[in-house]
Amino acid sequence: MATERLQKLMARAGVASRRKSEELIADGRVRVNGTVARIGESADPDRDRIEVDGRPLADAPAIHLAVHKPRGFLSSARDERGRRSVVSLVDAGGERLWPAGRLDVESEGLMLLTNDGEWANRVLHPRYENEREYAALVAPSPSRAVLKRLMDGVTLDDGPAQLLAGRHAAPPREVTRERDEEGAWLRVRMGEGRKREVRRLFAAVDCRVERLVRTRFGSLTLAGLHEGQWRWLRPSEVAALSAAKRR
Repeated sequence: MATERLQKLMARAGVASRRKSEELIADGRVRVNGTVARIGESADPDRDRIEVDGRPLADAPAIHLAVHKPRGFLSSARDERGRRSVVSLVDAGGERLWPAGRLDVESEGLMLLTNDGEWANRVLHPRYENEREYAALVAPSPSRAVLKRLMDGVTLDDGPAQLLAGRHAAPPREVTRERDEEGAWLRVRMGEGRKREVRRLFAAVDCRVERLVRTRFGSLTLAGLHEGQWRWLRPSEVAALSAAKRR
């Protein structure tokens, strides 16, 4: 096998994402043939001995999961303050997993968990055009004119943003309804996943997002997954999410 960058090898082996792997290398926790590795270094896993915290690097079987994240769960592998993580909802045989894309702690719905860093980088890259779709409970109920304004685009503190589509629609049956709901349910589509972008878009037109549930990521939907449930992705689903769109 030809040499590859250490962070790429580590991500494929399920150690951490590429970015986190670079941090591990920078912290001196990675060795190649007994020598502390450097950022940018490459190695051949067939010939070189790669160790992370003294343990040999070995290719782990790729894991790709879908999970319905409840409100109050963090979209991180772990939390220093001991708060609940979405990773704690799944049982993947002890393999180290991390989220491919995030939802803020108060948001709900479809998330991807994996130990496959290369795949995660692909599905999140804009070139693969994996749209996000949400069920959003918004108060007060926005008019058609307000939705059109959001689809035309507004300027947020980190640049222009817009809805790809927005209309009034009930949430899917996988979303548990509450008796004291205020506002109107919408179905909105986004082309990217900037931090709290949907909430900030509606705030720009004086609306509050009371609940936000991601119901679709690319070709994958929340269908069949109720709050707190998870499942393994089928090979065809894994491939579809990382298939580049033709322009």
